[in-house]
Amino acid sequence: GESRYKITTIVGEKDGIGVENLQGSGMIAGETARAYDDVFTVSLVTCRSVGIGAYLVRLGQRVVQVDNSCIILTGANSLNMVLGRQVYTSNTQLGGTQIMYNNGVSHHTVKDDISGVIKILQWLSYIPKHKGASLPIGPTTDPVSRPIDFRPTKNPYDPRNMIAGTTVDGNWISGFFDKGSWVESLDNWAKTVITGRARLGGIPMGVICPETRSVECEDPADPANLDTETKITQQAGQVWFPNSAYKTAQAIKDFNREELPLIIFANWRGFSGGMRDMYGEILKYGAYIVDGLVEYKQPVFVYIPPYGELRGGAWVVVDSKINPDVMEMYADKDSRGGVLEPEGTVTVQFKQRDIVQTMKRIDPLYNELFLKNGKEDMAHEERKKRVSELRNREAYLMPAYHMISTTFADLHDTPQRMAAKGVIREILDWRNAREFFYWKVKRRILEFDVEKKLKAANKKVSHGQILSMLRRWFIESKGPVQNYLWDDDRAVVAWLTDPDEQQSISDNIRMIQKDALIQKIDTLASTNEETALEAVIGLLQKMPPRQQGEVKKLLESLVIKDVEIDDIEK
Repeated sequence: GESRYKITTIVGEKDGIGVENLQGSGMIAGETARAYDDVFTVSLVTCRSVGIGAYLVRLGQRVVQVDNSCIILTGANSLNMVLGRQVYTSNTQLGGTQIMYNNGVSHHTVKDDISGVIKILQWLSYIPKHKGASLPIGPTTDPVSRPIDFRPTKNPYDPRNMIAGTTVDGNWISGFFDKGSWVESLDNWAKTVITGRARLGGIPMGVICPETRSVECEDPADPANLDTETKITQQAGQVWFPNSAYKTAQAIKDFNREELPLIIFANWRGFSGGMRDMYGEILKYGAYIVDGLVEYKQPVFVYIPPYGELRGGAWVVVDSKINPDVMEMYADKDSRGGVLEPEGTVTVQFKQRDIVQTMKRIDPLYNELFLKNGKEDMAHEERKKRVSELRNREAYLMPAYHMISTTFADLHDTPQRMAAKGVIREILDWRNAREFFYWKVKRRILEFDVEKKLKAANKKVSHGQILSMLRRWFIESKGPVQNYLWDDDRAVVAWLTDPDEQQSISDNIRMIQKDALIQKIDTLASTNEETALEAVIGLLQKMPPRQQGEVKKLLESLVIKDVEIDDIEK
């Protein structure tokens, strides 16, 4: 019979639009993910980012989205074909700014491409020019030494006024950071936490702060599912929810890659632990905060602001012991911190029966009524009367005793106790906190720069050893009489920026590098003599003739000395 051929596979002479493209997309995705750890990555979405393009935008982490653009996995028409009916009207409905800006994919939205470029340039102004470079510290017209005019209150307020300042009746009320330097990001997502970048005396910093007011969280309905409807839920201020905990962790991760010092205005009462939030993975996202702080390589300052409070698990995830090499904790004189709020502490530790026992011990009348009520030879009506008098006295005393017990519990949460227990470094006055943190941040930045050089010279040296070295060099420079100045940030900054002292520090670092190299060679020689001999021969061959002559003379002198020593021993 006739032979016929059946086509089973088409490979094609050239690459087309098959799996080879998917492999290329995977390679791009991997490179983009790795680039986030190495360089500053940012995406400007001007039209459409579809499929792997949408993933690349997210893998680069930082996103600026133009208003009429979209970030989607599948187009609206393709989805309508799959669903078999007209559900989605446009790609913008699927991945426009009303979706991506509200779910935390896009950090900023802009009206046009030019505004997007300007936004990226503004963002870059906060970032070192390359990994490991110095921070772009610029001049500022806002004096570092000025007091902070805006003061937080016990009632809910807008924390942005505390951060950046505000205008009231045409008058400027200054905030913590330089005027006009605050740039908020991710502001339409997880609104119970505020994140952004600002400058303190020209020093760029990452900023994280809780919202003190209640906010609304909107969960949109899906047109493809007729059973869904838009849900609006209220989220309390000063509480971490799953989305705001994730936002906090994401911001820490971004600031770390941008090599920015970080300040956290810690004012959280805790995590939301209801059934819905537990199902919504609040534990996972709360743990991400710790992961981010453990990996942080720049100075981190945790500050409890005036009338702020840090409780329970919220304290745990930002405690300085998480990363003691970079983290420091401070509290305002009007702040509070503890395991539970005073009311909760009283409920757990000083229950009603304990209060009643205290009444019996302290109040003579209550004790007398209690003893009379305990008599056995008492008529029923008389006992009923005594019980009523006892209950009335108890009800009369309870508010006062409860208030006293609550105050007593509150006195265990003061910054003075925090300082006494060593969980914070210092108690601050909010009005002067700007100047305090400026010198503190500047000192830490300079110390971290020296630490980088020291670790490059000797990788084995620890953070504690480096601080001890710096302190010793400072005292050697200033003299033992002025060793107290080591606790003065301004004095240490002046020392670290003095050209002569910088030269002295560089000389010390070179000596440390030399000692580390000699120790390394000595270790090599003691562990593998043959390899060490070959290495010495190789070094001699690479040396210029003059140095080879010096080494020869040195070796001859060592041989002569060894011979003389042998003769003496004989």
